[in-house]
Amino acid sequence: MASTQDSNSAATMKKSKGKVNSTAEKEFVFEFRAGKHNCVLKVPLQFPVQENISDLHGRLMLLHKIPCYIENDLKTYLSNFIERETILDYDREAELSLQRLTTGDGDVNQLTNAWTRSYVETTLEHARPEEPCWDEDFADVYHELIHSPASDTLLNLEHNYFVSISELISERDMEIKKLQERQATEMDKVMHELGNTLSDQDVNAVASQHFDTQQVLENKWASELKQVTGIQKHEYQEWVISLHQDLQKSNSSQITEEIKVQPSQLLELEDSGARMFEEQPQLEESFTIHLGAQLKTMHNLRLVRADVLDFCKHRRHGSGGAKLRRLQTALSLYSSSLCGLVLLVDNRVNSYSGIKREFATVAKECTDFHFPFLEAQLDEVQQVLLYARAQRSSKQKEQPEIPRNGGDDKNKNVERNPSNILPGEFYISRHSNLSEVHVVFHLCVDDNVRSGNITARDPAIMGLRNILKVCCTHDITTVTVPLLLVHDMSEEMTIPWCLKRAELVFKCVKGFMMEMASWDGGISRTVQFLVPKKQENDPHILLIVPVSGRPHCTEEGGRSNSNSPHNPNKRSAYTAGLLECGSIESISEEMFYQLSNMLPQIFRVSSTLTLTSKH
Repeated sequence: MASTQDSNSAATMKKSKGKVNSTAEKEFVFEFRAGKHNCVLKVPLQFPVQENISDLHGRLMLLHKIPCYIENDLKTYLSNFIERETILDYDREAELSLQRLTTGDGDVNQLTNAWTRSYVETTLEHARPEEPCWDEDFADVYHELIHSPASDTLLNLEHNYFVSISELISERDMEIKKLQERQATEMDKVMHELGNTLSDQDVNAVASQHFDTQQVLENKWASELKQVTGIQKHEYQEWVISLHQDLQKSNSSQITEEIKVQPSQLLELEDSGARMFEEQPQLEESFTIHLGAQLKTMHNLRLVRADVLDFCKHRRHGSGGAKLRRLQTALSLYSSSLCGLVLLVDNRVNSYSGIKREFATVAKECTDFHFPFLEAQLDEVQQVLLYARAQRSSKQKEQPEIPRNGGDDKNKNVERNPSNILPGEFYISRHSNLSEVHVVFHLCVDDNVRSGNITARDPAIMGLRNILKVCCTHDITTVTVPLLLVHDMSEEMTIPWCLKRAELVFKCVKGFMMEMASWDGGISRTVQFLVPKKQENDPHILLIVPVSGRPHCTEEGGRSNSNSPHNPNKRSAYTAGLLECGSIESISEEMFYQLSNMLPQIFRVSSTLTLTSKH
């Protein structure tokens, strides 16, 4: 309780760290009645008051044990006191300034210049117009042309550029292959003479020479490809701007006719041998679900068996749907219906190995006319990552916190390699040159995803949640997620492993999608669950996984190991566990349909309503 009228209570408030011209201490006096006692609260305050009034009021209530029924009166009186005294201080300073101006102590020109600058900087009508941005202007022009009859011409030109780059890449691969074959022959001869006329030093010298020669050749082709793609991008952008200007100046109907009669370069060829690669059979199932407690939102789900890079590759001689996919990607490039893909990568931000190298190869097959090349985007990500690590490290030094479980190991890893990302973190790359994808989420995972004991709190799962949140805030309405959190199968991934992992991802994604209503207000989206198609094993081995989860192998011709207790002739008992190997597929149709049957059991699938009439 505060003191009575005979005794006063005072509390010294902390001075603000903000810089002010002048400070003055004033005493706040508040009188109130508590029972039979008349109480007075006296608090010295520093003006101008820099702290929040609500926080100051709460501290006074707590420190002086003010009764709760006085709370509103104290807050109102305190607010009025601070406002009144602040206005009086401003008026006093204004009077002193005017007095200095009338006596000639102040510089009138300097004062008017300061007022003018402040007014111009804070008033919208006097603000400088934004300078035109080439990227934004080109984006507006392209968006207008791709939604006009000129779209067919744009696609034809892009495809011609793609074919020229593909031919150049084929020449590069052929020349590198010939060099490797020639070097292999030379190395065989050297190894044959090892110990006779040549020593280990001679072998190392030849190997070093081969490496240097191959590096020179690869750098030569990389420089040529970079130069060609740069020229293509510059020519394409200038041509698009020129075409847009011609459409505005000339007769639009005449230009439309000229555009329509140009031959299309994306028609399907009858000769199947001319295809870059044959399309492999793709399994997929589609579902429509409704999620939400009260206000339900409809979403589309797809279960697809395909290679992750199939969503990125263009076909030089595409099928009938290749042009439609290319057109759909172009139409939605500058829209609120973007398509995203989750790519599982390691902790290094580069494109030197593994799936990252394969993705970079696909991205280089076609020139990106709208966004920086992949290498430039990765360099920018690397710089941002280093800056973020430095900022986080400085904050942790200023405000040390008690580390959580495993926090020490993570901090040590970051300190050891500040340029690497942690599991669950991801970086984003933008593309306009991929088949069905605009945005790629490079999600960092470690070897733990191949074990069977991950939980809903695993960094990879939490990374998926953050990715879905980015999709909601950045108009990405279609996202492709690897269902098993791997891009290729291996022998330890048995049927129980696949079913357990699929159930975990299904349930977690369902929970994340229910959170979407609070993130974006309930917008319908499409989530594609991708089942891996590629396998690490020998393409001549068939992996049969029984229900017990203990695999045994058979050769491609059906001959089984004589020591195996399983009878290879009774394949029907293991049909559900057959993982078909090789370059075509790794998950059998039976396994795919088991996953397909699991999905509607976890999600609420919309069922059709059958109406019958009674006669």
